[in-house]
Amino acid sequence: MLRWGYIVKVSSNGKGFMWFIVILGAVGGSIIGDIIGSNITWLSFLKDSYSIGTPAPFVLDFKVFVLTLGLNFKINIMSIIGTIMAIILYKRY
Repeated sequence: MLRWGYIVKVSSNGKGFMWFIVILGAVGGSIIGDIIGSNITWLSFLKDSYSIGTPAPFVLDFKVFVLTLGLNFKINIMSIIGTIMAIILYKRY
């Protein structure tokens, strides 16, 4: 596809593959942040994570079955950087 004189690569991969790459980038960035933050003292802020979501799951007990609902994200700086890099690499390749 030609747009404003640049060749833009159109990916034939679906949205599911993109979400897989984004989640993989977030997990990889979080792991790298934990490793770097644990080994280098002045970069210890990279391993600090912040929780977003419900602190405890919501439980519905119907006596026949139990339904448990909850969602919690633990975000740190490196997971955000990993997500951004994954999106850039997905768009580029």
